[in-house]
Amino acid sequence: MANPKEEPKTKVLIVEDEVAIVTLLRYNLEKEGFAVISTGDGEEAVTMVKEHRPDIIVLDWMLPGMTGVEVCKHIRWTQEVKNTPIIMLSARGEEGDRIRGLDSGADDYMVKPFSPPELISRIKAVFRRIRPSLSEKVLEFSGIVLDLTAHSATRDGSNVHLSPTEFSLLRHLMEHPGRVFAREQLLDSVWGHDIYVELRTVDVHIRRLRKALNYDGKQPDLIRTVRSAGYALEENPDGANYSNPDTAEAE
Repeated sequence: MANPKEEPKTKVLIVEDEVAIVTLLRYNLEKEGFAVISTGDGEEAVTMVKEHRPDIIVLDWMLPGMTGVEVCKHIRWTQEVKNTPIIMLSARGEEGDRIRGLDSGADDYMVKPFSPPELISRIKAVFRRIRPSLSEKVLEFSGIVLDLTAHSATRDGSNVHLSPTEFSLLRHLMEHPGRVFAREQLLDSVWGHDIYVELRTVDVHIRRLRKALNYDGKQPDLIRTVRSAGYALEENPDGANYSNPDTAEAE
């Protein structure tokens, strides 16, 4: 009797120039069953992403030559790998640095020093929210079509380019149109309740999602900011004056 086909291991690309950190992460990730490849060079990382198609990237901000932020932006603009989830690592822990890292396209941001078990938990949380077992299903709302099988989005027939986290956030809102979600609820539903993520992270991703949906600057803003409450996906039949998508945040 033939042996059952072995499931391929989840592949993690570590982009980090500190050898001790790479060694520590490789040991812990391989112990958890991940396959690990690594590089300490940003330009080589871009090439490896295209050649090896990792399932997730652990990316250091401070790299020689091409920085982690530049690598992240390059990946998000490369069609064939743009949906690869990215966790950014940095010793820079200020709020502005976290926002810049997320704005560059990262799905999560961890400040050094950190524990390998926490990183592994965050990796698993990313997979839970962006790669659930999906039946063939399409969500539609006010011209937005979300194909959960193809992991693609369109609005009025035009492609909408979303990061994995933005896709999951839009999916959650489209599954509950008209319902107001507090930022804490969105963190639990999209990021996972067992992972600590700052509330500000939700605001950053909502802003990015708004910009992606309003790709030509002419589309109505369907994400409503409910002051002191949260966010909701709604049509605007009454022509209400929605908040500016570049600055609106829940308070």
